[in-house]
Amino acid sequence: MSATLIDERVITTIFDGSRPTARHLRKSKVVVLTGAEVGRELEIVKSRVTGGRSVVNDLVLSDKAISGTHFEIVAQDDGYRLRDLDSTNGIHCGDLRVRDVTLRPGLQFRVGHSELRFVPTEEIVEIALSQDDRFGGVIGTSLRMREIFATLEKVAPSDLTVLLTGETGSGKERVARALHRASPRSAKPFVVLDCGAIPKDLIESILFGHEKGSFTGAAGQHRGCFEQAHGGTIFLDEIGELDLALQPKLLRVLENHELKRVGGEHTIHVDVRVVAATNRDLRAMVAASTFREDLYFRLSVIQLELPPLRERRQDIEPLALVLLHDLCEKRRAAGGPVLAFSPEALELLRQHSWPGNVRELKNVIERAASLCEGTVIKRDDLVLSRSEKANTHGSVPPYALMSDLSFKEAKQQVVDHFEVVYLKALLDRHDRNITRSANEAGLTRYHLRELLKRHGLASPRDVE
Repeated sequence: MSATLIDERVITTIFDGSRPTARHLRKSKVVVLTGAEVGRELEIVKSRVTGGRSVVNDLVLSDKAISGTHFEIVAQDDGYRLRDLDSTNGIHCGDLRVRDVTLRPGLQFRVGHSELRFVPTEEIVEIALSQDDRFGGVIGTSLRMREIFATLEKVAPSDLTVLLTGETGSGKERVARALHRASPRSAKPFVVLDCGAIPKDLIESILFGHEKGSFTGAAGQHRGCFEQAHGGTIFLDEIGELDLALQPKLLRVLENHELKRVGGEHTIHVDVRVVAATNRDLRAMVAASTFREDLYFRLSVIQLELPPLRERRQDIEPLALVLLHDLCEKRRAAGGPVLAFSPEALELLRQHSWPGNVRELKNVIERAASLCEGTVIKRDDLVLSRSEKANTHGSVPPYALMSDLSFKEAKQQVVDHFEVVYLKALLDRHDRNITRSANEAGLTRYHLRELLKRHGLASPRDVE
């Protein structure tokens, strides 16, 4: 076994021959120098930690000048980065207010009235990598995806609740399905509930069921999603959209494995595994009192963040090849041809930013396969709609064939197009001033920046 280790690096990769077998994270810690928690230390033993006043953070500070989720520290190959999470009072290094800075040994920074110091150690944490480039139907040759696969392989045989986070289209539902298929519950139902697509007055009935006559329109008894998933897995997609008033009832079901239908008197036992997903920052929502803290902890027993496609570019080509192969297999029964990509088409796919992630890649390939002439998809067959200038000025985007999309995918295309047009107009009105734009839109600055990054609209010209 050989190892490529660079002392200055935070994350190093261990090789067995030419294939990486593990990653090593150099452990560091943050020490509180002043404030109510003086002397407290946080050991950084994972790739992302957060600090703030809310108890959902890894480092909890009671200083009232500190925001609920104030900052994060992220481990990257070339060092730890300290980032402000849209806090009210910011992060200061000396007299400078900083938003994103590389942490050097001994660096001191101030949040609120508390002074903290970053201290590297000589200890090493080993991060396991899966030996496979896929987990069920999820494909990934990148180290970040193989790290996720290793965790999924460990938790699949258990009933542990899993929270999947990541941008829209990053494959959260596909991961949830793969987790179900790899579990002992695979022969039982897998039930999907999109919490953001159901009217507020119907969500309780759909989740927990109702009895006949329990409300206007309840013509018969209905078994809710939890009952339908008995013995199997329930996937709560867009859990961040769940109405705050309903969250305590969901928490009781998760803790007691019991529910009552709307209008019912009898308690019903349910045996389900819960996998939840969101593209929102639940920690920030807890800090803002828009998501229950106890429900967050109950859902995030195992939390996995799926990286956006632009941050794992080596996965784009294998994903594209598999998606095209699967599409050709579906169409073979109708006499469809076997298709391939030209080298120029593959290069264009590799270079695109993919703000819609894997879902966008799938839609682009389906459109190209439907419209290309012959058996080779050429560069000109690929319509990367979000990159076209016409789409940034309000015209209708050239969507993939709607008949090939699910309702959720079609809706997401419309939402993505709206967000691009809205955000561009919003920034133009305020000369790209982030604070004024966020105030008008009713968003936090952090949320606005994340939307801009997702749609490739962020710019060095953006100002506070």
